[in-house]
Amino acid sequence: MEIILSKQCESLTGSLGRGFGYHIQRRKKGFFAKRNSKGSIPPDGHLRFIFSCADLAQSKLHVTDIRVSRDELAKAVEEAGWCLSRFMENLHPTLNANEVLTFKQTVGL
Repeated sequence: MEIILSKQCESLTGSLGRGFGYHIQRRKKGFFAKRNSKGSIPPDGHLRFIFSCADLAQSKLHVTDIRVSRDELAKAVEEAGWCLSRFMENLHPTLNANEVLTFKQTVGL
């Protein structure tokens, strides 16, 4: 998942909070979600991290948007123990923050 920063924010790396098992990492082409290599990762950590980043994008303060592939979202949903394949097939190949939050609301997560 790519995290797109606002023009007022040059860099944003590290954890968004405890219990996700994911953090934001800077790479040459931008900022991306990265699975932690140490410690345990809760089954729903990836999905909650995606939703948290989408929520952050709503404020447009530090994060303006995210780009997450349908496959990554589907994997995060599966890891969390949900079977939502019938909803997944109707999604675009790449989703932005608004689409992720609409998905969340539609399926009732």
